Amino acid sequence: MNATLPLDPAAIAAVDASDQVADVLAMGDHIRDAMWKVESAGLGAWDSPGGLVVAGMGGSSIGGLLGRAAIGDQAARPVLAARGYGLPPWTTDDTTVLCASYSGDTEETLACFEAAGVIGARRVVVTSGGELGRLAREEGVPVIPVGGGLQPRAAVGYMVVAVLEVAAACGAGPSLRAELDVAANALDGLAREWGPAGPDDGQAKALARALHGTVPVVAGMELTAPVAYRWKCQLNENAEIPAFTHELPEANHNALVGWNGARELGRFTSVILEDADVHPRLIRRAELTSEIIAPATAGVHRVQSRGETAVERVLSLVMLGDLVSVYAAVLRGVDPGPVLPIERLKQQLAEDD
Repeated sequence: MNATLPLDPAAIAAVDASDQVADVLAMGDHIRDAMWKVESAGLGAWDSPGGLVVAGMGGSSIGGLLGRAAIGDQAARPVLAARGYGLPPWTTDDTTVLCASYSGDTEETLACFEAAGVIGARRVVVTSGGELGRLAREEGVPVIPVGGGLQPRAAVGYMVVAVLEVAAACGAGPSLRAELDVAANALDGLAREWGPAGPDDGQAKALARALHGTVPVVAGMELTAPVAYRWKCQLNENAEIPAFTHELPEANHNALVGWNGARELGRFTSVILEDADVHPRLIRRAELTSEIIAPATAGVHRVQSRGETAVERVLSLVMLGDLVSVYAAVLRGVDPGPVLPIERLKQQLAEDD
């Protein structure tokens, strides 16, 4: 396949058999639906001096990272992600643990749910069902439902809202419902601008073409660091290509030198996700980094977040990256829906049991 192929609705539909692009474009609707679903869960409010731990894996865990970025310096207590079989060793009975698993059958998250119960931590679950949903209801743990029929990674809007709402409920952060409403409306507009029916030179399509045939290395800074990780994961799962991520300013103390050997190994592109509301030295670092590594790359692309609030800026970059990954899949002739290697791994693990 090649980067000159059309990215119009018909061309995308011919490759995207499960219509993943529609789920990305519906992110605004997902956020509005998620807020309603949190209300239906009747969480109430409580005090967690130990903060909030979001336990989850893959597309279900990303809400913890993105939610923490959206809360930013408004956080009153720690909001951290646990991505594994155990909780942080400092987790106590005054910590809230949000167990996030779209399917409800993620073994690592089930282990964290059990561990949180043993510790006596306050637990909340966000899931579409599965074993996690069954155990939560059996043990009287509140369940925040998510919309069905999605790939876990496509439920990012639901997961971010769940994290922000639980953070507000347990005192780890302020209520950001007004910001979420504004962000949802802004995403509707971006979906029209960047979607399949939008102009062929729109930002998402142009970036996908620029990344085609290369290994993307996505860098973030402060608020955009977890978004860079999201881009990396979406390029891995949707476009089925290797992609990597760095964070500024740390990357300037190591990864910067590694670019010297890039041309000997392959074609690498650099994407730097920027935000206006970061330390001004980070913007200068992004500028200098771009100049220094440009000769070793197939292209350097500096991408600016959009929006007034941190919530809006985080989610604008998430939608952009998600669309870039779907368009990158279409350019490769790859259906962005299936994740066969992950399914194979899970099957083999289940056979071990």
